[in-house]
Amino acid sequence: MTEYIDQYESGKVLLNQERIDLIKYLREYVFTEDLYFDNEQIENFVKFAQKWFFPLRPFQKFLIAFVFLYKQNGKRYYRDFLWMMGRGSGKNGLISALAAFLISPLNGIRGYDGSIIANSEDQAKTSVKEIADAVHDPKNAATLERQFYATQTLVRSKSTNSTLRFRTSNGNTKDGLRDGFVIFDEIHEYQDDSNVKVHISGLGKKPNSRIFYIGTDGYVRDGFIDKKKALAANVLSGKAKPDTIFPWIAKLDNRDEIDDPHMWEKSVPMLSKPITGYAEDLVEEIEKDYADLADNPSGLEEFLTKRMDIPSQSMESSVAPWDEIAATNQPIPDDLDGREAIAAVDFATVRDFVAAAVTIKANGKLVTLEHQWALKSFVDKYYGYSRKNYHDATPNKRIEIPIREWEDAGHIDILSESMIDPQHAVQWLLSMRERFNIKKVVMDNYRATIYRKLLEDAGFEVMVIKNPTAIDGLLATIIDDGFPQQRFIWGDNPLLRWNTNNVLVKTDKRGNKQYLKKEEIRRKTDGFKAFEYTLYAIDYISDVDVSGFLSAVVNLDF
Repeated sequence: MTEYIDQYESGKVLLNQERIDLIKYLREYVFTEDLYFDNEQIENFVKFAQKWFFPLRPFQKFLIAFVFLYKQNGKRYYRDFLWMMGRGSGKNGLISALAAFLISPLNGIRGYDGSIIANSEDQAKTSVKEIADAVHDPKNAATLERQFYATQTLVRSKSTNSTLRFRTSNGNTKDGLRDGFVIFDEIHEYQDDSNVKVHISGLGKKPNSRIFYIGTDGYVRDGFIDKKKALAANVLSGKAKPDTIFPWIAKLDNRDEIDDPHMWEKSVPMLSKPITGYAEDLVEEIEKDYADLADNPSGLEEFLTKRMDIPSQSMESSVAPWDEIAATNQPIPDDLDGREAIAAVDFATVRDFVAAAVTIKANGKLVTLEHQWALKSFVDKYYGYSRKNYHDATPNKRIEIPIREWEDAGHIDILSESMIDPQHAVQWLLSMRERFNIKKVVMDNYRATIYRKLLEDAGFEVMVIKNPTAIDGLLATIIDDGFPQQRFIWGDNPLLRWNTNNVLVKTDKRGNKQYLKKEEIRRKTDGFKAFEYTLYAIDYISDVDVSGFLSAVVNLDF
C-alpha cells in the first residue's frame, strides 16, 4: 500500500483526481482509526496470485491490501469495494485470483461461498473459467487439483467446502443465498439496484462478507453506476462514513487528455512504467484503437467511455452532456403559485405515451412541472412493466427503465385503455391552472386535431405550431444556453431526464438544429418535446410573482 503511494508522490505513477483524493481521504479519515492490515493474508494472496495466475502490478497490490484491512475486533473494515478503470486494466484477472483465494484454505473460512454476477452468461463465467483453466493447467494440476474441484460452471475448495459460482443479473430464485462474497461485473449496464439487493440479501450470514462492484463507465445515465460514483464522491469528501465503500476510480480527468498517450495511465493503471509483458501488448492495442479514430470518428464515444472510463456524449448527437441534463435536478421553488405559465402537450401517438408540461419563469430560471401517461399494453411489450421481475431483459427487445418506480414516484400514470383518453392531460392542466395563470397551451397541428377543442372548451387559449420542425432551430439557442447555465429546473424528474437523453440532435448544412429520436419506438422523447413547446411561447409570460399584489387588491375596501 505504501509502495504505491510512494510511487505517486515521487512521480513514478500518474493518478487522476479521484485517486489523488483517495490518498488524501485515506490519510485523513482511515489511517487515523485504530485499524490494522493483516500482513499474513496480504502476503499469502500475493504469493498465491503470482504463483498460480500472473505477476501483480503495484496498483493491484494496493487494491488487495484494503480487502484485508481490519478493525481491532477482527472484523473487516470495508464491506463494499468499487473498482472502476478503463478496459485492459486487468479487473477480471485480479477478481479471478481473489475469488480463488477467498474460497481457499488460505482465507480459512468454511463455507465462504462466492457469486460472480454479470448481465450475460459469457461475462459472468469469465472468472470461473479462468480459475478452472488455472487448476487444470498441466503445470499446476498436481497441486491445485488436490485443492479444488473445478468445472466451467463452478469451483469448489475441497478443504473449506466453499464454492464459487457465476450467475446472471436476473435476480429470480436467488433469495436465501448464504454467500460470503459477491462480485458484480458490468455494473455500467445496471439501471438500478433491484437485482443487486436480491443477490446480497444473504450476506452477513458468513463472517467478513464482502461485495465488489467492478467495471468501466457506460451509457446508462442516472442509473446504478452514477449513484455509486456519487456515493464514492461523498466518501472522498468526508460527507459519508469512511467505511461506506472503498472508492477506486481510474479515469481521465478531462476529454482533452485523450490526445496525450502519457495521460492514458490515469484510466488504465496497467500502463504505468515499467511497461512489460501484457502491458506492452495492451499499449499497442490502445494506440491502434486511437489511430483508428482518424478514419472512424464515430468510435470516439466507445473509446472515451470504455478505454478512458470517461463517458462521452457528442454535442452533435445529444441535447447536452449528461452532467448538464442531471443538473436540472434542482428543488422546485416553493413560491411559484400565482405566477404566469405556459403549458404544452405532446405525443407521438395516443397508443403509447402522452406528456403535458407547464413552465414558469422564476428569478431568471425556467421551472418545468410535467406529467406523463402511457398505455399498459405498450409498457408491457417494450419495458416488461407487468413482469414480476421487470428488469429481466430480453436482448434487443426492450430498453431497461425503472418505469414502475417512476409510476410510484408520481411522474407517470399507466393506463389500461385502448388509447390514451385526452381528458387525462386536460384534467392535469386544469389542476395546474388552480396554481398558475396559464396564458397559453402550445401544441402542433397534429396534436391540435385531438386536443384543441377540449382545451378551448375548458377555457384555455391554444397556440398551434404550424411547422414544428422549424421551431427546433428557433429554440436551439435557449436550449443550448440553458443547460450549461443550469437555467432549467425540473426537480427530481428522472423520466424527463431520460426523455431528454433520448433526443438526437441533427444539424443541417446551414447550422439549423433538429431534435429527433435516437431510437424510434422505445426511447421516448415526448416529455422533452412538451418542455420544448413551452419554450416556444415563453416570452408571453413575465418573471414576476403577482400573487401577493392580487391578494392585496382583493383585500382592499373600496
